[in-house]
Order: sequence, then C-alpha cells, then structure tokens
Amino acid sequence: MTAVRDQKLTRLDEFMTERELSELWFLRPANFAWLTGGGNSTVDRAADVGVAALGYDGDAVRALTPNNEADRFREEELPSGVPVETFDWHESSLGEAVARESADGAGADVPTVPGLESIDASRLRLPVTDRDRQVLERAGRATADAVETVAREVSPDDTERAAAGRLRDELWDRGLESPVVLVGGAERSQRHRHFTPTDEPLGDYALLTVVAVERGVNIAVTRTVDFDAPSWLRERHDDASRVAATAMAATRDAAAADDGTAGDVFAEIERAYAAVGWEGEWQHHHQGGSIGFESREWIATPSHDAPVETPAPYAWNPTVQGAKTEDTVLISPTDVDVVTDTGSWPTAEYAAVDDELRLELPTPLSR
Repeated sequence: MTAVRDQKLTRLDEFMTERELSELWFLRPANFAWLTGGGNSTVDRAADVGVAALGYDGDAVRALTPNNEADRFREEELPSGVPVETFDWHESSLGEAVARESADGAGADVPTVPGLESIDASRLRLPVTDRDRQVLERAGRATADAVETVAREVSPDDTERAAAGRLRDELWDRGLESPVVLVGGAERSQRHRHFTPTDEPLGDYALLTVVAVERGVNIAVTRTVDFDAPSWLRERHDDASRVAATAMAATRDAAAADDGTAGDVFAEIERAYAAVGWEGEWQHHHQGGSIGFESREWIATPSHDAPVETPAPYAWNPTVQGAKTEDTVLISPTDVDVVTDTGSWPTAEYAAVDDELRLELPTPLSR
C-alpha cells in the first residue's frame, strides 16, 4: 500500500480528524476501486454495495468479505499486504458484518450500516493521483478508439441496437466495461437526448455515446458519423462544441480561484448557449461535470456548490437538438488535455466564448 499511502490515506487521515472518526469503512464499489488502485468489489454491477468492504483505522487498511469470496480478493483485487478478514456468507449481510467488526466512532460510506455514521466520501477521490492519471490516459485512448472503430464500420441500415452491440464488443476486447452505451439514429437523436438503443435504423447519421470503465476509472465519449446528414447537423455540432470549449475554459478558471464551484462553471455554460444562438437549450439535458470513479462525480447545476478540483478529469456533454459533443479531459491550472483524442479522427479548432482557449475537438465523420 506504499503508493496509496502517500497520496490517498493522507486524505483519509485528514478527513477522519475533521469528522472525529475512529475508522472509515468503504462498501461502495467506486470507493473500493479508488482506494485499492482499481480493485473490483462487485459481482452485480447494479448493486450499490459490493461484496467486500475496506476498513481504515488511521494506521492500516484491511478488507472484510464473505468466506466464499476471500481467495479471489487476496489473489486478484487487493494490493499485496492488505489482510483479508472473513465471515460466513450465510451468516449476515456485508453491512451487518462491518457493524460487528468496526470500532466505536466509525463511519461508513453507505447509510445502511447499523451504528456507523454515514459519510460522503466522493470528494476524497479528487484530485486524481499520478497512478490514477495514468489509467485515465490509457483508458481514454482505448475508449475513443473503440467508439471510432465502430463509427467507421456501421451503415445507415444498421439498427441502433446492432451498433450498440458492436460498441460493447469493441470495448470488451480492449479490457473495458461498458455501463453506458447509447446509440441515436437520425430520427431519434433529434427527439431524445438520452437515446437508449432501439431497433430503429441509423438513417442519415448517428450519435454513439459510451461511458467505459478501466480499473474503476470512468471515461465518457461521443462521436458522430454522417452518412447523408442535413447541413444543420454540422452547424449545431459546431455550436455545441463552442459550448464545450467554454465549459473547459470555465473549469480551468474556477479551479484557479480559491472558491470556484460547479455552479460557476454552469453559469458560463448557460451564457455560452445564448452567445451561439441557443439560449435556454441547456434546459433539455444535463451538461456533464466531473468524472472519475463514477460516471459523473458530480453533475453541474445552476446552484451546485461542489468545488472544482485540479488535476481532475471532466466530461462536459453539451447538446443542441440532434447534435452532441463529449470528450473526457484532464484539466490542470494551466492545461486542458483531451485524453480521448486518438489522433485519427477529424477535428476542428473551437474557441471558447470570451476566452482565449482554443481546442481541437472532434467533428462528425463523413462516410
């Protein structure tokens, strides 16, 4: 746990001191992955709680899991040196076992552990560590490559569902899980901002959106493929991309301020929509926000007070009816790095509204 100790457990020490806690217990899969550097505590991805918990007492990390899961965690999911304690799988739930094993004055990241204070650990995961940054950059390229591969292969007669199946296959082949796969053909993407796949054909163009996961780190990407799209598609895509560039500039600036918040960034997004001629368009879909060990660590809203951290990944996803742009970027106080840029997809330079930032962002691929 040496590398983890230096950057992550120090945050836990400070948090425990601030909250006057004797121990912290992590049952949520996102926090398990974050603290272990990518360990997977799930069997059922839809569950809020995994099948193993991590406890930290200010000195060492230990794992607690049912006896039937212990060998897998020792061999595959935990850093070397982390002890594994067990309970009989038929004896109790994980939460009940944590309650029995915890010290007085402990906290847990779920509200269902009897006797433990419920704590929100999400902000502990930011800013990203050097190791998590390496995973982010590798997964960003792999995710975008998977989506772009499918975009080059699909045809107007393919159904949304068939395209979604190809996306899942390409992601899986690259070692990526795919909790979110959306495909919108020309008709449905104009009516719905979350285009869950159906048996409708793609038609004149398609939007391909995924959130993929490697070692707990989430990556969001959208690509547009143009078979015979109306001229307004590129115009709307360009408008959405200027909003995206503005969001990235505003994120960088909010992080540089001592008290910059998600709401501050949202205000600039709202202003950008108006500047490109789509005032109020933001009301039709969420605009994205911070990404990391959840598909969004937080989603920006007009009044959201989440602090804007750097270095940290963000995924802004502006939409203009029928058009969408989305990439995962790593933002530092002085740089905006598009980690989902493969170098093999058409791009154009987009200027942020009233800011010097200019970014190369993807354009629709004409087929």
